[in-house]
Amino acid sequence: MNQPFTPDNPVIPEEFQRVFTAQQAWYRAHRNPGREERVADLKTLHRMLVENREALVEAVNADYGTRARFETLMAELLMNQEGLLDAAKQVGNWMRPQKRSLDPTQYPLAKARLLPQPLGVVGVVAPWNFPISMAFAPLTGIFAAGNTAMVKLSENSNTLAHLLREISPRYFPEGKLAFFEDGGGRGPAFTSMPFDHLFFTGSSATGRAVMANCARNLTPVTLELGGKSPAVVAPDYPMRKAAERIMWVKMFNAGQICITVDYLFVPEDKLDEFVAAAKRVAARRYPQINNGDYTAIIDQRAFDRLEATLQDARDKGARIVDLLEGQSADAGRRIMAPRLVLDASDDMQILQREIFGPLLPVKTYREAQEVIDYIDGRDRPLAFYLYSNDRELAQWYIDNTMSGGVTVNDGLLHSAVHSLPFGGVGNSGMGHYHGREGFITFSKLRPVFYQGPIRTLDLLMPPYKGLAQKLLGLMLKLKS
Repeated sequence: MNQPFTPDNPVIPEEFQRVFTAQQAWYRAHRNPGREERVADLKTLHRMLVENREALVEAVNADYGTRARFETLMAELLMNQEGLLDAAKQVGNWMRPQKRSLDPTQYPLAKARLLPQPLGVVGVVAPWNFPISMAFAPLTGIFAAGNTAMVKLSENSNTLAHLLREISPRYFPEGKLAFFEDGGGRGPAFTSMPFDHLFFTGSSATGRAVMANCARNLTPVTLELGGKSPAVVAPDYPMRKAAERIMWVKMFNAGQICITVDYLFVPEDKLDEFVAAAKRVAARRYPQINNGDYTAIIDQRAFDRLEATLQDARDKGARIVDLLEGQSADAGRRIMAPRLVLDASDDMQILQREIFGPLLPVKTYREAQEVIDYIDGRDRPLAFYLYSNDRELAQWYIDNTMSGGVTVNDGLLHSAVHSLPFGGVGNSGMGHYHGREGFITFSKLRPVFYQGPIRTLDLLMPPYKGLAQKLLGLMLKLKS
């Protein structure tokens, strides 16, 4: 009988438990799928995206209210189609047992190997900002590693969740892959299940709660969180080019990206030049902010929070620069124009929490060490962006900061390289996915030692006086 929900006794919905049991049974019957099966699974995921492209785009657009079609096609579908095809090519290499060296006491005919094996049933909690991508990107590593998966989407992605629930059975049995919608306290129940691994993308605050839920079952976690990712423009870098690349990052998906530029440092004497360049870029790229090319804020609560954040900065002395002067954003459709926030101070909300919208605080500096000190005095971010053509300076910044990932002279793109792992550090998360590292995350790298017919250890058996003592002394001497 179901018990009342408490933190120590969450009620697991019958649907969750039924599918979890089915996936455990599937795993036990398919413990080590071969390369052909894994490649087939990855290509089936790819086919699922291709054959349902229009429906997926429309579902995401319905959940957002307005989601730029181009952005969904590029960032959600194209990127994941490429990742799935690349994994299908590489998975045979990733699966190969790795040879490991032996110690002298294990010679002469023994072998040591590392065997990547599936973990079992993996849970995925996908966010609303890139819901297709943040479901299918981890699924790429999960299926490459030979696991099954249960994927729960956000309550802000219910249209997409319903679509995926409808189409998924055409491609995979429920025992292999299942999607779920959110709502009604289902999130805590989902993350409290005894998965063999849980992958979560979301805020740092929710990540802490998820990790606490997983701790009850000692479920290992990969946490992709967020934080305030900084960008720095060095004095040598052209402001026009910096503005073009930074504002692309900040306006893409209306800034609702966990690795967008959350605050920017520019040289003190180049602030006005950057502001003027940013205005030109915004006006050129969005001559009509309400025409569908610019994405809406996800819901009214988020829209109101961003407006309050902007008002807080204004009330405390910040200068607000509207980058699309003369255009009226459609507040009824939650379209929010991009703005720069100048003279921001640390007592303002905009510098205290992740923005997740098209507002960009711009700070100035005179010496590079000022930037390092500021960044180093805050939680470690998910991304760091440096704009400089000076290689030594770029490396100095990389050496003296810590973040989940880095892009030099651009933004976001380290996350789009399928061969590079993606993941946070400290407050911005733990663990990696994408490419080989994603395969490793969702595999058990199982060490296996094969003893040979003759073993050196037989020479070290008691009584220890005599040959055993001499051999041990010799080995200690050789290793001293």
